[in-house]
Amino acid sequence: MVQGTWRWMLGVSAVPAVIQFFLMLCLPESPRWLFMKNEKDKAIAVLSKIYDIARLEDEVDHLSAALEEEQQRKHTVRYLDVFRTKEIRLAFLAGAGLQAFQQFTGINTVMYYSPTIVQMAGFNSNQLALLLSLIVAAMNAGGTVVGIYLIDHFGRKKLALSSLSGVIVSLVILAGAFFAETPGSSNGIYGWLAVIGLALYIAFFAPGMGPVPWTVNSEIYPEQYRGICGGMSATVNWISNLIVAQTFLTIAEALGTGVTFLILAGIALLAVVFVIVYVPETKGLTFVEVERIWKERAWGSSYNTESLLEHGNESN
Repeated sequence: MVQGTWRWMLGVSAVPAVIQFFLMLCLPESPRWLFMKNEKDKAIAVLSKIYDIARLEDEVDHLSAALEEEQQRKHTVRYLDVFRTKEIRLAFLAGAGLQAFQQFTGINTVMYYSPTIVQMAGFNSNQLALLLSLIVAAMNAGGTVVGIYLIDHFGRKKLALSSLSGVIVSLVILAGAFFAETPGSSNGIYGWLAVIGLALYIAFFAPGMGPVPWTVNSEIYPEQYRGICGGMSATVNWISNLIVAQTFLTIAEALGTGVTFLILAGIALLAVVFVIVYVPETKGLTFVEVERIWKERAWGSSYNTESLLEHGNESN
């Protein structure tokens, strides 16, 4: 081993941070923040880079109305406020639930422990285990790029469901490989089957359950709650990540690796049910339309009827 290589390993980790720092210098301010600071022209310039003319006018009108409403309320949203309104609770449940299931289906377990999993599968060479884990990481990066394209073509909900379906199949393959592999066995077929299961897991997870929770969380909250709910959902994600990372090897040692992967497959199955029941499709919807979905889910068809009556009275 070359002396001091661990220092290079830590030093190289600073490179992405430096790149991100310089890229963020080019990042524009939030249009909403610019509106709050009475810099409407700058806000419109930012929005014009995202939307066409027709959509741009709608977004500007929405920002103006939201700012006026916020100034009238003069109310700072607190953490407990998220749970006091039914429609906000439902939105937060969907957002935080997606973030939790992203971790509890095992993605960071695969990323953190892929060399260990490969060795568990019978590949005793440290160099080969690390090489295979690097391939897994490269697939994760490539799959995320693919997800950027798919998310607006297939929709958030469909992409999440198809991703989770593939994740379940992959985890079952992994579990089967570890059940079939006996201690001291020299049969390499099951080892390669485990590696294929890992590769399939990443191939299905990265384009779907990788970006979908973050995208949905940026779209499902009303203007006033977007910052605090987004932050709380991200906290749920990292707490879930900590729990999975700290318990995976312990559970694998106590119950067996095959059983552990079956548990993750069961959680992924629960995630499918959760997405079907609680997560709306937000593809192509404005924030106002998404907010209307939550109010209709919270208060039923009576909300929609009252809205129509109010609209009719305004027309008269």
